[in-house]
Amino acid sequence: MSRTEVQANLFQALDKLGQRNKVLAIPPDFTRMHSQSGVLTELAWQYYKEKLTDILPALGTHKPMTDQEIATMYGATPRTLFRNHDWRNDVVTLGEVPSEFMYKVSEGKLDYTWPAQVNRLLRDGGHDLILSIGQVVPHEVVGMANYNKNVFIGTGGAIGIHRSHFLGAVYGMERMMGRADTPVRRVLNYASEHFASHMPIVYVQTVVAKNADGKLVIRGLYIGDDAECFELAAALSLKVNFKMMDREIKKAVVFLDPYEFKSTWLGNKSVYRTRMALADNAELIVLAPGVHEFGEDAAIDTLIRKYGYCGTPKTLEAVKEDPQLAGNLSAAAHLIHGSSEGRFTIRYCPGHLTREEVEGVHFEYGDLAEMTAKYNPASLADGWNVVDGEEIFYISNPGLGLWAYRRRFES
Repeated sequence: MSRTEVQANLFQALDKLGQRNKVLAIPPDFTRMHSQSGVLTELAWQYYKEKLTDILPALGTHKPMTDQEIATMYGATPRTLFRNHDWRNDVVTLGEVPSEFMYKVSEGKLDYTWPAQVNRLLRDGGHDLILSIGQVVPHEVVGMANYNKNVFIGTGGAIGIHRSHFLGAVYGMERMMGRADTPVRRVLNYASEHFASHMPIVYVQTVVAKNADGKLVIRGLYIGDDAECFELAAALSLKVNFKMMDREIKKAVVFLDPYEFKSTWLGNKSVYRTRMALADNAELIVLAPGVHEFGEDAAIDTLIRKYGYCGTPKTLEAVKEDPQLAGNLSAAAHLIHGSSEGRFTIRYCPGHLTREEVEGVHFEYGDLAEMTAKYNPASLADGWNVVDGEEIFYISNPGLGLWAYRRRFES
């Protein structure tokens, strides 16, 4: 869709909602810059004008956006409308998903309750419309990103975020990615149906992919207040974002845009999104010029440095022994997600971390300048390439899709 078409479609949908007097928008933050949600947020402001009173980026555990990031992503939208989400302190609990439900969806792996937490602005702000804006794309924690994840995780609290991430990790990331119906999604849907049905939430969801010229464009726009809206978007995303491969990759090179990926917390999408396509004993080379830390949250960064990406068994054992890790289950989930489980090599080439830091979290280290000279993103095309007689598979942005070897995905 062109911007003109996007505007026409969005305005048509908003017209059908009728008059609204106090609107809250919940778009993604700068880590989802390519979702085109910034454009949609700016258009929503142009439509509602002064009646759009608050914009709450769905930070989850990410750092608050800078003024420069806001200007870059949201264009002319006034800076004064933006609010910061504090995932540790600024949340309320709408209700609890019972332990029996959690036990069932996790196939007996977990039996804790799950609090449906949101930023207090959603409950107490007095808005008559909450626009949840975002992109549906394959995701490592929930299967397919967005829909009510944007609400309960993006504006959620520590306990809800930790427990949902851990559920996805112990259930198995490779059983989840690219699927709309997963244990985590069922928990979120339970929360929507039982605790948030009275809230005036309308979802504005994009599906984004590159066109024939290699430019990111909106391929689908889905606007509605129920699960069908998400399911239709997920079906299109599988067609345009999911690369089902007929053979495995023995060497993959992934580039992390320095403006988008500044931590392994985000940069490990290079691991998540390719793992089902990588052969045993394959090598994944991650060109990460902007990466300067592991976790964006200080406590989580400390835990990643302490334990590293050491695989599922050791991580689960550490959760039992360390109360601090047990209290930060999303960190434990991230450690599981970022490990190759010893199946393939992960070689990180960061712009701002030392060899000792990289090797300290159980990755292999690569010199960024040396690797970029050999595998130059400017001269590589997405997909198969031959470099110095060696076949590699290149990915310019792992956040835009999911790659899987057909037999591995179907097994």
